[in-house]
Amino acid sequence: MRKWVLPDFVEDVLPPTAAAMENTRRALLDTFAARGYELVNPPLIEHLDALLTGTGSDLEHNTFKLIDPLSGKSLGVRPDITPQVARIDATYFSDDAPRRFCYAGEVIRTHAALGASRALTQVGAELFGEAGATGDVEIMKLMVEAARAANASPLLIDCGHVGVFKALAKHFELTPKVTAQVDAALAAKSSSALDSIATLTPEARGVFTALTALFGSPKTVLQRARAALPRNTDVGAALDQLEAVAAAITESGAQCSLDLADLPGLDYHTGLVFVAYLQNTTHVVARGGRYDGVGGAFMQGSKAGRAATGFSFVDLRALTEVTRDT
Repeated sequence: MRKWVLPDFVEDVLPPTAAAMENTRRALLDTFAARGYELVNPPLIEHLDALLTGTGSDLEHNTFKLIDPLSGKSLGVRPDITPQVARIDATYFSDDAPRRFCYAGEVIRTHAALGASRALTQVGAELFGEAGATGDVEIMKLMVEAARAANASPLLIDCGHVGVFKALAKHFELTPKVTAQVDAALAAKSSSALDSIATLTPEARGVFTALTALFGSPKTVLQRARAALPRNTDVGAALDQLEAVAAAITESGAQCSLDLADLPGLDYHTGLVFVAYLQNTTHVVARGGRYDGVGGAFMQGSKAGRAATGFSFVDLRALTEVTRDT
């Protein structure tokens, strides 16, 4: 008998794990529905240009591509559902009213994180039309509540804000090339890498070096940031948003930390970014953040800059297994 072998980093889900995953999925979606988030179900494949609109290079590298035999056009197998939900918000609704959507579905990626599958079940929620801290606080409270319903608590939520870095890059008039160099140095928290960027002024180098050390408890980080960073309106607004979100996280019963040098998806995110861990573990439960204007390619007029924020539980199987073990 021939032994069938699945592709690398792709697995079947067998009993009783499949049943446990369904229970977790249901707990998450029921929580979303109770808060007014409506279920959508985008297709697994769609036109490549629509699938990758506004997402930057990370998703493109993780997308399986194929040619549609009916139309001859390039298609992609989705590696993430959030851009599809942004397309739905942009193309099916003509007004600017806030919209709340949730989803659960499989995503397929060309590359796997260390020890992870390339075929994941992603469950998440997206909020459109609520700008600033109001929307961020709502989505954060929803994530904490849903995680608790799925027995994934207590959480540690590590937050950053790409608006701080973008405001500083504008303040110091950095070119795109230098902006990318500084971003890489901050990701490594490397002051020596910042020192090697010859075009940075001493003032800019000092500010970005300070940014590498701005991580830890919200109160301490915000106090030090307000003292160390330039008195800039956009920087101040971003710090105020982080303060409001940190307070909401604490009120929800989760733990919060801040890291102002953590800038994932700089080309994609526009404000708050966060990663949620199960406390006392290294397990990533969820990721999210603000991505205003990502659906702009599908929009006209005032909707082109549509506010958007959300999160996803990144791997339903891993989430189910880790919560069963705790």
